Amino acid sequence: MSGSLTHVLFEGSSGYALFTVSMQEEIAAKSKQLQDAITDYNTFSRMVQLASFLPFTSAAQALENANDVSEGILNPHLRNLLNIIVPGDKGKSNKKASGVLLGVSERGLGGAIMSELGIPCDTGERALELIRGVRLHQEKMLVKGGMHKGDVFVAQLGLGHSYSRGKVKFNVNRSDNMIIQAISLSDQLDKDLNTFSMRCREWYGWHFPELYKLVPDAHQYAQLAVLIGDRANLQESALEDMQEILDDDETRARNVLDAARASMGSDISEIDLINISNFAERVVRLAEYRKSLRNYLVEKMNVVAPNLSALIGETIAARLISHAGSLTNLAKYPASTVQILGAEKALFRALKTKGNTPKYGLIFHSTFIGRAGAKHKGRISRFLANKCSIACRIDCFSDVPTKKFGEALRAQVEERLNFFEVCGID
Repeated sequence: MSGSLTHVLFEGSSGYALFTVSMQEEIAAKSKQLQDAITDYNTFSRMVQLASFLPFTSAAQALENANDVSEGILNPHLRNLLNIIVPGDKGKSNKKASGVLLGVSERGLGGAIMSELGIPCDTGERALELIRGVRLHQEKMLVKGGMHKGDVFVAQLGLGHSYSRGKVKFNVNRSDNMIIQAISLSDQLDKDLNTFSMRCREWYGWHFPELYKLVPDAHQYAQLAVLIGDRANLQESALEDMQEILDDDETRARNVLDAARASMGSDISEIDLINISNFAERVVRLAEYRKSLRNYLVEKMNVVAPNLSALIGETIAARLISHAGSLTNLAKYPASTVQILGAEKALFRALKTKGNTPKYGLIFHSTFIGRAGAKHKGRISRFLANKCSIACRIDCFSDVPTKKFGEALRAQVEERLNFFEVCGID
């Protein structure tokens, strides 16, 4: 905004301060002298002078005003201070606002002041530089307003704690932070279990190498390693327990028993067997915990994001929320961003090399993308991302969790997929 600044508004932790601005020529000149003047209190105090200071009366009022400033809302407490410049109500004060230009740090707040009070506001570089100087010297400049040494720090600390508490408060039944931690832990457990299972096979394989071919499943292998122990001591009485581990397959259990008696593996000492068994027991418990964590994640997703879960499944939905940082962030993303979420490296590489941009990110793991034909994957990905965007917004802003919308959106995607398959659109 053109013109000379007449006032500067400073939103502090202890209250609102209004400063009058002088030495317009020096302020308008963008030079090193201005930067030096701002850092020097004696020079800066001649550039701006405190006109009025309206302190907060309580910590709750300070928090309320801090939230209003961040949201671009004109608080009645701030309106009382600004009436010093323009007394009266909106519509009656425009004439008195002539020649006034208020420097404000927040663009949204400046727009609210302009629309409600008719006071022209400037959020440009010169206003921000002056506000930076006020913030730098606020403890000295607010002495005339009744502030004492150390009050600014105490007010900043108290408001910082209150503001942070207000931001991190959440409904315990709709906590997407728990989902982010759970899906991250689940992915880490998958990697660790693969590593540990491979180590278990290699270690116990020296003693019973034939077991790996008979029982390729890692969880069942670890359970049998604990049950069998020293293969030389394996008896017919263990056949039922092995059969239970092997999904009630009596033939496989009998094959394991026969292979143990004719195994070509080396003998094992008691201390080695103890260590192998302890490690295999830990692998078994870790696999069981992964199953319980999966059930926990499904329950949380059905509460926090039931529609998104019904549309693309709990695991993919949880990964989308985790990648976005929160369900609210995911709801703010456009469908085009949701479509390639998780493929940022490929996107930036394509933009840099001017190649083809990726068609899908995390949603590639959805069954819809897998079932679509090669020439339809891009279309289904775009359509699915659109429905995901709708589903997560419903989940984020609805008060009563329900999966009806997710099921309806899933039916729409199924219908579109069938349409592509039947019509064979190129």
